[in-house]
Amino acid sequence: MKERVLITGASGFLGYHLIVEALKNNLEVYAAVRKSSDVAHLKDLDIKYTQLNFSSITAIKKDIQENKYDYIIHAAGLTKARSVKEYKIVNADYTYNLASAASSELNIKGFVLIGSLAALGPLENLTGIITEETRPNPITSYGKSKLLAEEKLKTITSLNYTILRPTAIYGPRDKDIFIFFKQLKTGIEPYIGKSSQKLSFIYVKDLAAITIKSLYKCNGSTYNLSDGNFYDKYELGFIAKKVLNLKTVIFHLPVIFVKFIATISKNISSLSGKGSALNPEKVKELMALNWFCSIDKAKHDLGYYPQYDLNAGLEETLKWYKDNKWL
Repeated sequence: MKERVLITGASGFLGYHLIVEALKNNLEVYAAVRKSSDVAHLKDLDIKYTQLNFSSITAIKKDIQENKYDYIIHAAGLTKARSVKEYKIVNADYTYNLASAASSELNIKGFVLIGSLAALGPLENLTGIITEETRPNPITSYGKSKLLAEEKLKTITSLNYTILRPTAIYGPRDKDIFIFFKQLKTGIEPYIGKSSQKLSFIYVKDLAAITIKSLYKCNGSTYNLSDGNFYDKYELGFIAKKVLNLKTVIFHLPVIFVKFIATISKNISSLSGKGSALNPEKVKELMALNWFCSIDKAKHDLGYYPQYDLNAGLEETLKWYKDNKWL
């Protein structure tokens, strides 16, 4: 009999790849989705659906008892929100509710929280490297809410959990970094300021693979994840242009101008009751000097050895965008 895994955030970019990887590993998948979620891209996958009331521990317990999950991957969350309160409720409080419900069920063998390197925040100089021992200093409300989620989870000592902190995730179906690739197609390549940076990335398939692997090694630990490398601010664009055979004009936008546009974008979005993809906090994140992180702990404990660097990952990603008429 197959073991069962509940995957929250299943209709999203990462959720899709988690489902595919779970099925490859002979797990029976229950996808937690909202009523309003678009699940058309999941129709050919052999999965079952469930809907969770994250605001009620009692309701979550009932779902767990009825469906008898062996494992839970909590990938649901907000990357943009209308307020600090909304970040806290969805990213931190809901994580606690799900974990609390899971902790009371003896059949739950492992619980994996998909956190974020934003919970630690970037370094303020180019010489250091982020490790699991780095003192947390998140610079955005999103990062603070993800750190709070970790802190709340750690209070539930009866649950076998692991926290994964991926850096910037990219790959087929991603809509965030995709915006940059779409911009390159116009022939204009924009950057914020001229400061040097160390950036890090993780290919979604590598993240999905280590997430499923870590289900069986839940030990209360936290792991930073990237492809193990760092890249300067121009490398993403350089590789993408090479793969797409593009030529662009590079523009360095004044920081004060970008912050002004971000403030306007945030105000317009708030009027429509939505979170803004570009806001002053996001600008801080994009301008941060150093996101380079060590993956030594994940290598040692989890046997994590990424299969894709940025070159290999972008080649596969951009081919998918072209084949599926996104680019």
